[in-house]
Amino acid sequence: MAVISELIRSESDGTLSFGDYTLEQKSKLSGFEFQGDSYKVKTFKEITKLEKNESFIYESVPGTTVHHMKVTDQMIEFQVEGEEQAQVTLELEAESEYEVMIDGFHMGTMKTNLGGKLVISVEFTGKPESVVVKKM
Repeated sequence: MAVISELIRSESDGTLSFGDYTLEQKSKLSGFEFQGDSYKVKTFKEITKLEKNESFIYESVPGTTVHHMKVTDQMIEFQVEGEEQAQVTLELEAESEYEVMIDGFHMGTMKTNLGGKLVISVEFTGKPESVVVKKM
């Protein structure tokens, strides 16, 4: 897979792809309409951040590229790639338990904090890693 040169795009399967971890300078795009919502992305080599209707959804440090992100009430899934290990923060339901799987490996059950934040670490092996987070 490759970076998203247009910073954010909708895919034919009804998912979103966004981010470009190869950029040296911060780039952003706001007002991207998708399924009745407005999205904003900020991305470059140091950070990638996605907001939906001015609410936080995703952040990675350092920057990443996310492919085919699908978000439902019970689950969030996507493929992510980058140059080095990334800390990924997701906004989910507050004080809830989630099962986390990365590239098919069960990483355990994690609980979100009062703000609904869940932080996971993703190591890259030269290909996009699949991330699935399911509400318990």
